[in-house]
Amino acid sequence: MSKTGTIYLLPSDLDTSTPHLTIPEYNKGIILSTKTFIIENERTARRFLKKVDKSIEISDLNFISLNKHTTKEEIDNLLTDIFLGKDIGVLSEAGCPAIADPGAKVVQLAHQSGIKVVPLVGPSSIILALMASGFNGQQFNFSGYLPKEPGERLKKLKVLEKLSGQINATQIFIETPFRNDHMLNDILKGCYPSTMLCIAKNITGPDESIISNTISNWKKIRPKIGKVPCVFLIYAGSLKKN
Repeated sequence: MSKTGTIYLLPSDLDTSTPHLTIPEYNKGIILSTKTFIIENERTARRFLKKVDKSIEISDLNFISLNKHTTKEEIDNLLTDIFLGKDIGVLSEAGCPAIADPGAKVVQLAHQSGIKVVPLVGPSSIILALMASGFNGQQFNFSGYLPKEPGERLKKLKVLEKLSGQINATQIFIETPFRNDHMLNDILKGCYPSTMLCIAKNITGPDESIISNTISNWKKIRPKIGKVPCVFLIYAGSLKKN
């Protein structure tokens, strides 16, 4: 019986200027020995791999796309090389694969097929933001993207705030960069003044900013976030309703 390959979950940089600061040397060795990569965007993957090691010959690599347009039939065929004994690396657009990322579909398929999955160390904006927020790191919930319709987004924010107060848990979520300021407006409009909000911008980048403050204080500052990668965290563990 032929040996199957291994799935390696390969974190990528959060900021394109700092891969040398966030990607361990061990990962580089795995990347150099891997020829097949499951990726969201080939251009982003090529650029990241070249930053990891300039000697990598991109033309020698096999890139398999996995995104919201990938059909179920295509997903079922993602692991063909694994059964030929080859290893496959799963790369996220930014940060850790399978965390708020379509790579989870590959991992699920691998477990169903009895294939070994190896997660490698690397940056996660979600965990780094939680670490630096000062909020409850014992109990937390990540909700991914909230509804993009303003009314539905506001409703969801109120649900998360209430849940945070009830179970003393930090609530973490993200937004598409061009809607960051709309998200902030809804948070300031819908949450209680005493609720804590952390805005974590461009984590690991040269202009990184991670600030926690009450909603009432954020209203006084009223920052413009702009179109940069951002993680939002709210904490209402001691929430007192008016």
